[in-house]
Amino acid sequence: MSTASPAALRSDPAAGAALVVAAVGIAAILGAYFFQYVMKLAPCPLCLEQRIPYYVAIPLALVVAVAARRMAPRTLVIAGLALLVVAMLIGAALGVYHAGVEWKFWEGPRDCSGQLSGFGSAGSLADEMEKTSVVRCDEAAWRFLGISLAGYNVLISLALAAVALWGILAPRRKY
Repeated sequence: MSTASPAALRSDPAAGAALVVAAVGIAAILGAYFFQYVMKLAPCPLCLEQRIPYYVAIPLALVVAVAARRMAPRTLVIAGLALLVVAMLIGAALGVYHAGVEWKFWEGPRDCSGQLSGFGSAGSLADEMEKTSVVRCDEAAWRFLGISLAGYNVLISLALAAVALWGILAPRRKY
């Protein structure tokens, strides 16, 4: 197996694309953890769902990169990259949905947006309040340049889908 130098990765776009997806995916998850644990911005249920595609894509991207570098059958590598495209497009769709909820384009899940109701009788009010999520999905906890974290997730996910697609379409160079 050859080294993973920049020249070697340029000669193998599939491996390079998979490594970029893994590295940027790790950075995105670390960023989410930074906002959660350092900035103390608790994630809402939709925020947590947006992490799932990264949890799938990161290990898959690492497996695809290793497979590509070890000269696995091209169809297998392409299939792995195609799964990365799909995972990142799902991540983008989840981000679009969440951003739309934040901008009030459509209603979000009842457990984290809209009116809080249905607490039942007064006796069970305290019990129901303990089970009710206080982190709202329809209010952006943080924005930069007018874009929320959900919006940035859309941009990152689309970029990673494009990188994985490039890994599929770019020809492997022979040196």
